Amino acid sequence: MIPEDLRYTAEHEWVAGEGTGSARVGITHFAQDALGDIVYVQLPEVGAVVAAGDSLGEIESTKSVSEIYAPVAGTVAARNEALGDTPELINSDPYGAGWLVEITPNDPTALDGLLTAGAYQKITEG
Repeated sequence: MIPEDLRYTAEHEWVAGEGTGSARVGITHFAQDALGDIVYVQLPEVGAVVAAGDSLGEIESTKSVSEIYAPVAGTVAARNEALGDTPELINSDPYGAGWLVEITPNDPTALDGLLTAGAYQKITEG
């Protein structure tokens, strides 16, 4: 359940993109599974400028509330408006319809510094 073509953070976000244009961000299957049933998502506004490691918003589940962190510095280019009405998309399709935001990175090489699927898998096994 860890797609090889994505990059990851130690905080359980995934990032899809080549560094050119926007990078799509979501939370991993591991994270959504640990959270349980997701009932609410708070996302940043389009145009918000974020630094790597900054809070992007929150995911609320029946178990807890968790922060979402920016994997790279940049500008929020899009947010998944569907999550307002159906936050459970994160549970059912964390790597597809359950994406959170798209960020246009300040540095196109920033994605290279994120974890590979293999490195992320080691974190989840620890």
